[in-house]
Amino acid sequence: MQPWYSLHWFSPPQWHAFRFANPSVLWFIPAVLLLFVLRHYIGRKNQQRLNVSLGPLAAASGRADWLQTAFSLVSKLRYLLPVAVFTGVSLLLVSLARPQLVRERRDEQSEGIDIMLAIDVSASMTETDLPPTRLAVARRVAQSFVNGRKDDRIGLVIFAGEAFSLCPLTTDYDLVKQYLGDLNDQMIRTSGTAIGDALARCINRMRNQSESSEDTATQQVDYQFAETRSKVIILLSDGDNTAGNLDPVTAARLAKAFGIRLYTIAVGRPVRSDSTATTVDEGVLKTIAGIGNGSFFRATDARRLRAVFAQINRLEKAPVRVQVYEDVQDYYRVYMYWGIAFLLFALFLKITIFGNVLED
Repeated sequence: MQPWYSLHWFSPPQWHAFRFANPSVLWFIPAVLLLFVLRHYIGRKNQQRLNVSLGPLAAASGRADWLQTAFSLVSKLRYLLPVAVFTGVSLLLVSLARPQLVRERRDEQSEGIDIMLAIDVSASMTETDLPPTRLAVARRVAQSFVNGRKDDRIGLVIFAGEAFSLCPLTTDYDLVKQYLGDLNDQMIRTSGTAIGDALARCINRMRNQSESSEDTATQQVDYQFAETRSKVIILLSDGDNTAGNLDPVTAARLAKAFGIRLYTIAVGRPVRSDSTATTVDEGVLKTIAGIGNGSFFRATDARRLRAVFAQINRLEKAPVRVQVYEDVQDYYRVYMYWGIAFLLFALFLKITIFGNVLED
């Protein structure tokens, strides 16, 4: 920090950086200036003057111009005393206004939400109606969705004829994206699409995550957050439930009982040819989304799938608490010292011979 006697404290950038705690005090400065002006004009009318002609002396010496300039400069020095008093009083008023430097720090806190991604990796997801394949597009868009989250825990379940939990709920988004990037239709050999089993895996992950936070006393706050956090399942599939031990409707009712919202996305569109006949069953996806207090979406191309994830991203936002911390430092002493210094200088001029010389 600069010393109080530094001229840095009078620079325009420094003045712009200040915030005054009592700014109304600054209005007294022009009032004091007005009093000094009135005193000057009133005192000038009552002051006795003695006019002395220096014409002959100047003519004799041949230095009329030089003497005239010198006397003009000396005559202006009589204003030094009132200027010093006014400056000292003004700086004391600035000190009373309490100039401050405020450094603000903002902390954003969010409890976040729990999101389980359930992605179909069955053979039907290798169809090319969403080029290059349905699974490749779903994988890429899901990674973009993960990039857009903040303070949320995300987990991953994959399913075909069986369902497996690939990644638990975590805030390690790089790990989630790595798992998403490795998805392929060879990860589960069992044919079919077990939507109900996939939902059950997601529900277990969310339920176990909440219970595990209760193990120690130091995690009690985390447990309370886990109980209040929103829980969401996003299921991507062609919707044709053909395998599994649990009915999707039953699993959806179970999710509702645990307070888990369910979004379903039907990926792809019907494709029929001589060699293949692939259908997209929207009925079961619409039904379980309605039971799970969520929404059903149809994604017939990559752009639409991105739009669906963007819509879910807008719907599932955790509230953010913003805390603002202010570090306030007062600098009134600097201007108080300057004001006292100017007043002492004015007193010095008043009580010494210099004051009489300047007034005469």
